[in-house]
Amino acid sequence: IGYIDSGNNPVIFSSCNLIHFLESGAMAKHLAVVCKDLGERCALICKKLREVGLEVFQPKGGYFVWVKSKGKMTGRSGEAMAVKKDKFQDYMRLCFAWLPTDKLEEGIEYLRQ
Repeated sequence: IGYIDSGNNPVIFSSCNLIHFLESGAMAKHLAVVCKDLGERCALICKKLREVGLEVFQPKGGYFVWVKSKGKMTGRSGEAMAVKKDKFQDYMRLCFAWLPTDKLEEGIEYLRQ
């Protein structure tokens, strides 16, 4: 590969791109878009989960919502994410960042049934 033979390091190239991304203001714009999108997704999933009668703990950040189950479960049990395993076995840890909103709503409808 040319950049290795010439003594250059791919980290230098990556660093230059990152510096440009930060100094140009593109990072701030990107963060604003991502924060807005994730905030809307979080609000949507919390609202829809409450509409089906589930107890939701709305986060102030992150990618997950904790939901107390009423029997039917989806996603991962909170037991795997907790120090006190027996305290959170009836909770679900649902990610709102990964799937498109129509799939989030489909999953919530599954919990309604």
